[in-house]
Amino acid sequence: MRLSTRIALWAAAVVPLLVVLAGLLLLPLVGRDLRHQQDAGLNDRAAAVLPSVRALVAADSKGRPKAEQNQQRKVLDAALDAGVRVTGEDGTVLLSVGPQPADAVVLPAAPGGPATVRDQGTAWRVLTVRVGATGTGTGGGTLWVMAPTGQTDRQTAAVRRRVLLVALIAAPVSALIGFVVAERATVPLRRLSRRAATLDPAAPAGPGTPDGVDGAGGRTGTGAPAHHGFVAERTGTAEVDELSAALALLLSRYDEQARRTAQALETARSFSSAASHELRTPMMSLRTNLDVLAAHPDLPAADRAEIVAELRDDHTRMLDLLTALSTLARGDLVQLDAFRSVDLAELTDAEVAEAGRRHPQAAFTVDAPGEVRVFGWEPGLRIMLANLLGNAAVHGRNGQEPAQVTVRLAAGAGCALLTVDDRGPGVAPAEREAVFGRFHRRRDSPGSGLGLTLVAQQAALHRGTVRITTAPGGSGCRLEVRLPLPRPDAPTVELPARRDWITGTGH
Repeated sequence: MRLSTRIALWAAAVVPLLVVLAGLLLLPLVGRDLRHQQDAGLNDRAAAVLPSVRALVAADSKGRPKAEQNQQRKVLDAALDAGVRVTGEDGTVLLSVGPQPADAVVLPAAPGGPATVRDQGTAWRVLTVRVGATGTGTGGGTLWVMAPTGQTDRQTAAVRRRVLLVALIAAPVSALIGFVVAERATVPLRRLSRRAATLDPAAPAGPGTPDGVDGAGGRTGTGAPAHHGFVAERTGTAEVDELSAALALLLSRYDEQARRTAQALETARSFSSAASHELRTPMMSLRTNLDVLAAHPDLPAADRAEIVAELRDDHTRMLDLLTALSTLARGDLVQLDAFRSVDLAELTDAEVAEAGRRHPQAAFTVDAPGEVRVFGWEPGLRIMLANLLGNAAVHGRNGQEPAQVTVRLAAGAGCALLTVDDRGPGVAPAEREAVFGRFHRRRDSPGSGLGLTLVAQQAALHRGTVRITTAPGGSGCRLEVRLPLPRPDAPTVELPARRDWITGTGH
């Protein structure tokens, strides 16, 4: 059932009910006002006939029939449509004219405001007045002025009928008005429904909103587009505007989740492809060495030890490769909610100490201030530092001399500058860009060829840069990483638009 139809039906039911309820409240007030009006008329009639009634009572007390008859005529003239009954001091009825209850009905004896008496189902309003004889100190009688309440009851019943008539008329009229108003009010909702119905989940999303802004105006932190160009519109109806904004936000989140799912699937495919390609050679070497050991159980100890060493090297290479690929995939999939304020100086000290344990043959020197805070992903920064220090420890040897690695950290000019210097052969200028590519390694390198790729990925993920230069003194290699420092005037941080290092297209 349409919303406008529901509103029309509710209006058809509620408006007549309100009319009836209002009538129930109004009818007692109308009845009371009509009684007051009738009572005022009785008081007016009593005031009009009272002088003649006094004279009538006085004539009766003095035994003057002619005067009594004359006063009766005057009372009749003043009574009009009201009933009048006059009794003498002894209770004798002196005058009884106009509509009134039967003689057997007991009328109120005590004077006061009008009272109601009933005679065979008919109600009467009766006003009682004590009358003293005029010109004498003795004698007296009672005056009753009365009128039936039928006219008042008929007027009340007429009001009741009109209320019911208005309620009956209000049902279709209110239904029609409610339907028209509801149809008008739901135009923005129907327009929004038609827009939502045209959305095709299978179609590619439209250009949407700017990077980091969702369809409802909120920050997504990931640059999610609005779903198929759906953007919240302002219609002037608060409820519809809220629904439109909620729908735009929901679709924006849907697109973001769909994008993340697609990215995760692509990352998984790339991980599988890279692992399959890169593990083929060490797996074949493992198989060959295992076949040799199985075919020659009496192999000399020296040859057996050499083959076992090769097996260990292949195992280490495969483990390093899988670890590096997994780490690269994590960097591609990390979201902004994993970022927080990190003390890069403290992190550098900790990673240098860890690198000293992993590479005891290398000598590490650290020069860092007490605190340098950046907004970053702490595991990613650890990965970057570990690979920077590991690369310097492995490739920073000068001949047979152990590697001498110097790590410096400084903050200034809106960025944190991290440099790692070694005394090795360095990197030729022509190769300085290529070394950050996937699986780029020297012939004698024991690594997976992903160490510097991880460094470049994390630098880009943190909106920073990395480059290779010559170490101070003209020899050796310097790796220089710049990371932006948080700025109070730009509190919003966004991830880079492209994060596809695992697929090989990110650098």
